[in-house]
Amino acid sequence: MSSFDRIEKAILLRAPIERVWRAITDVSEFGQWFGVELNEPFAPGRAVTGSFKGEFNEEHIAKYQASMGLEPAPIRQPEPNAVFCTVEEMDAPRLFSFRWIPYGLDAECDPAREPTTLVEFRLEAVAGDTRLTVTESGFENVPAHRRKRAFLMNDGGWSAQIENIKRHVEHA
Repeated sequence: MSSFDRIEKAILLRAPIERVWRAITDVSEFGQWFGVELNEPFAPGRAVTGSFKGEFNEEHIAKYQASMGLEPAPIRQPEPNAVFCTVEEMDAPRLFSFRWIPYGLDAECDPAREPTTLVEFRLEAVAGDTRLTVTESGFENVPAHRRKRAFLMNDGGWSAQIENIKRHVEHA
């Protein structure tokens, strides 16, 4: 995966497709498993603002970056009520997608100029359960000086988030 362009994570969730759809498209539920408080409901074309719950631990993030072979880089705490994402598509209950700035807490990221990546949640009913595939693509447009860091940090982030959504829909 030397191009650092596309992340894809898939998981089988023991929950009906309608339950998973609600968990990813209802902003209150999304916020519970993702760790954000969003201000507007998701709707195609809408820029959704919000705030991350808690603060990011720069020392922990630096150690994580070093464990991946990255030179640790400073972070910037996200501004409260900043744009979290812009919704692209909502095709119930199969596809939810949005654009956002990948690894936007990187201090080298300029939110005013940073290109976005596309995040897609694809759902497929499988014998009463749901296969969820999360794909993030478009890293080739991220400035070269931060592309690998953004890719690897988001790759690890999506690994954690699919486990968060699993806990949320299977045990909530």
